[in-house]
Amino acid sequence: MLTGSKTTFKVRQMLPDIKERMLSQSGVNARSRDLFGLRCLPGECVLQRAVMVRKKLTAREGRGWLSGTLFCTHFRVAFVPQDSPKPDDNADPVLLGDHDVALASIEKVVVVGPNRTKLVTPHSSLKFTPEELVLYCRDMRVVCFLFDRLTPESQVLEMTYSIAKTYQPPKPGSVLSFQNAALGSVEMKQFLSNRRRDAHMNWFESASDWEQELERCGATSWRVSSVNDRFEMSTSLPRFIVVPQKVLDTELKKSFAHFNEGRIPRWCWRHPRGSDLLRMASFQNNIYHEKDDIRNLEMILFGCQSSLCVVVELGEELPSPADIQLAHSRLRALCLGDISTSMSVPDDKWLSTLESTHWLDYTRSCLRKASEVACLLRGGHLTVALQEVEDRDMSCVVSSLVQVMCDPHCRTMYGFQGLVQKEWVMGAHRFYSRINYHRDNDKEEAPVFLLFLDCVWQLWSQYPSRFQLTEDFLLALHDSVHLPLFSTFLANCQRERCKRSQNLGQCYTPVNGWRDVLHPDSSTDPSDPPLPPVWDWSLQYSKPRQSRFTQPVPPTPPLQPLLNGNLNTNPDKHRLTDAVPGSVFLLSRGTFSCPTNLLPWRSSSSSSSGVYKKSHRRALSSENVPGLERLLKAWALVEYPQALTSTSGPQGPLDPYEPLLPLLMGPCMGLWRECYLRGALHAQAFSHPLSANHLHPVERLAQEVQQLKDKLEQVSTSTDPTPPAVTAEPRRADTNLNQNTNNGTFLFPASRPQSAGVLRAAPPPTSANQRTSRGAPATSAPQSRPAHKDMGGSSKHTFLFGHSSVIDAHPDQRYYSASSNAKLPKSNGPSLAS
Repeated sequence: MLTGSKTTFKVRQMLPDIKERMLSQSGVNARSRDLFGLRCLPGECVLQRAVMVRKKLTAREGRGWLSGTLFCTHFRVAFVPQDSPKPDDNADPVLLGDHDVALASIEKVVVVGPNRTKLVTPHSSLKFTPEELVLYCRDMRVVCFLFDRLTPESQVLEMTYSIAKTYQPPKPGSVLSFQNAALGSVEMKQFLSNRRRDAHMNWFESASDWEQELERCGATSWRVSSVNDRFEMSTSLPRFIVVPQKVLDTELKKSFAHFNEGRIPRWCWRHPRGSDLLRMASFQNNIYHEKDDIRNLEMILFGCQSSLCVVVELGEELPSPADIQLAHSRLRALCLGDISTSMSVPDDKWLSTLESTHWLDYTRSCLRKASEVACLLRGGHLTVALQEVEDRDMSCVVSSLVQVMCDPHCRTMYGFQGLVQKEWVMGAHRFYSRINYHRDNDKEEAPVFLLFLDCVWQLWSQYPSRFQLTEDFLLALHDSVHLPLFSTFLANCQRERCKRSQNLGQCYTPVNGWRDVLHPDSSTDPSDPPLPPVWDWSLQYSKPRQSRFTQPVPPTPPLQPLLNGNLNTNPDKHRLTDAVPGSVFLLSRGTFSCPTNLLPWRSSSSSSSGVYKKSHRRALSSENVPGLERLLKAWALVEYPQALTSTSGPQGPLDPYEPLLPLLMGPCMGLWRECYLRGALHAQAFSHPLSANHLHPVERLAQEVQQLKDKLEQVSTSTDPTPPAVTAEPRRADTNLNQNTNNGTFLFPASRPQSAGVLRAAPPPTSANQRTSRGAPATSAPQSRPAHKDMGGSSKHTFLFGHSSVIDAHPDQRYYSASSNAKLPKSNGPSLAS
């Protein structure tokens, strides 16, 4: 028996930990388990607990500190606030709470002690007692926990060691063990197996789903083909593809060999004015083209349009996956700093370093290319085919952005989820390779999908009232990508997903014919947990968090019935619709051309069909084809004559199906602050480790700046109650003329408008900026805003006076025009800190 007062005190101090370990090792995994206020998942084991811990809240959470208890399980780091309500034992399990961090999302563990910081690894030993525990996440979050002086030292050390040893940097097998920890229990498997999918969105997994999309778009001349039902024609294409009605499956089978990986031209979306958007891989030039093959190929390529086809080559102007990976790595290092050395970029070099990452340049190039395609589709009566070598990366980005710009349905939450299912999941984007959960294939890693989400955020920040989905939804989807639990991101194509679910169907062999076979290379294990889709948000977020995913928007009027693809009510002589039937043009770098080798069969001697030679000979030359700038200008003059001549604004409601062309000049392209700068303050704080009872110097400076701004606003309001009338160039609200201009004239706001979390060439990520980053809620977004001419064709610029392209048209807002001969007005406050 143990004796001695010191030994007795240590035993009593260890009793709660011993009791907790006994509970965790006893296999108590019932849904009703409630341990110290923590709602555990079935089969979840608590490894360590620390009491009297405070969590630092971010700007979105209201700032300050939240007291509670910190837990470490074999699946997550959970934080239970002190005043949180008791969990409902009968409620469905939630994988992560509002303050939880999954172990698979943690990239680095850093502890802060007296005037020092240390990067903790599974084999580290601490020679001091940590005061703060900082978790760096792969989704660019930084979660900070502060240990109270009354927190037992043993709990602090054990908690730090448990997290450092449990999260384990990704390696082969770690993803599966993480999935089993979260979803591997019998009760959790049964719960997921009985869970029904959301019927409000289109999953594009069956022929009826594709037929529903055809009916919604009014594409009556297209049909759903099951020629690739067993993935024989193409291993990367989905089971069902959409092709023209007049093309038979027997003729369609001959076309797969003429394209890279068998990814033939297939329908994606139809514009209400009758144009069709297609996607395809590059041509196989070494294939012999027979006359019947040529006829079938051109029928597929032209779709239901017989007059014109524009092939948009995506490889020349858009970044490669390697470029995207390098830019994202540089952006991450800029926003979070060097964790191991506690170094950050100086304030005076932050903007130039941001520009050198090229992340905003790549975002701008994707939006520009999507704008070009949207304007082409707006003309009507043509087919636009997006061509990429493999048709699995940038074609997903551009095709999705075009539909977000032109289709109001894709700007709703369910419509956007269906869009990702159609263009990314069924379009065979290499999610598993590009995300690289195992970190075993760095050459294939590239956050292409995250670049797409950034582009969508750019559109949302400029047109918030035209979106039903909100920034919270985009952030939730961004963070879910880094969690290896969802079937949406754990495969490269539908064939791999069918392998996991053992739903490959029949396979054909010359001896046995068609039969049901499980492939020997299948990695499916009956003991593997079923993986839910990412769209099952109730597994990740509480109902209050989900309620912030959407905002009310005006109802979209239904499409008018289309007859023969609808008629173009605004013909223009400069448009490409005047081209000879059968003409094929190439859109590259903003201009159209007619290269002779665009279609291999037309340039070869074997294609001697008279109709094709005649069409090719009569096609317009590159000198007579209008450039994109002229096309956009003609489109704007025809569609918006009142916007350029009238001074009373638009007459009547806006057409909801007009494309939302973004503004691409320097001040209009912003950095997604709520995503990339969520942990910037924590990263900078390591060079000034202070006690939590004192504010960081940056926070004190932010408070002083905010007080000065409030006083200035009070003084200006009392001295100038009636501001002078605004004399500005009359423009139509929501006019989005995406033209190339070089006149060097810009608008600079005299007072800072409320922006929706947009960084417009802002200073380094300090709390002064974070304090002013959040603007009005999306539900109160203005319905109209001044229009701006886009500088999409000009060179890159960084402007220090522009804050936001989404400027509220308040009566007390003043604007000044700054040209090359005009002097800039004096600002009442600091231009960088505003």
